[in-house]
Amino acid sequence: MEFTEIISVAGYAIEAIGVLVVVIGTIFSSAVFIHTYRHLPEGVAYRNYRRQLGRSIILGLEFLIAGDIIRTVIVADTLENVAVLGVIILIRSFLSVTLHLEVEGRWPWQRDEKETP
Repeated sequence: MEFTEIISVAGYAIEAIGVLVVVIGTIFSSAVFIHTYRHLPEGVAYRNYRRQLGRSIILGLEFLIAGDIIRTVIVADTLENVAVLGVIILIRSFLSVTLHLEVEGRWPWQRDEKETP
């Protein structure tokens, strides 16, 4: 097996991990929600569910971006492929930032009020 094939397989494997993170995170978040929604005050279980689900999606997107970078830059390094990669990364990064804002209630670069300096 040639080097570029190994890198391509690694890129696909990382992307597959990203998909698994989203799927497993969805299943886990849903199971916790179903188990706890009757025991928590109204709306708390739902907010926790959305937060956990959003975090799973964000983490999965990070793996998908990493896989795209590896496959596009290393394996198919044409200018057109790099431009497509740039658009894909912009879209996925925008999704990650907006999901982070939705889930955490703050921008990714802002400090959490609970954190100590």
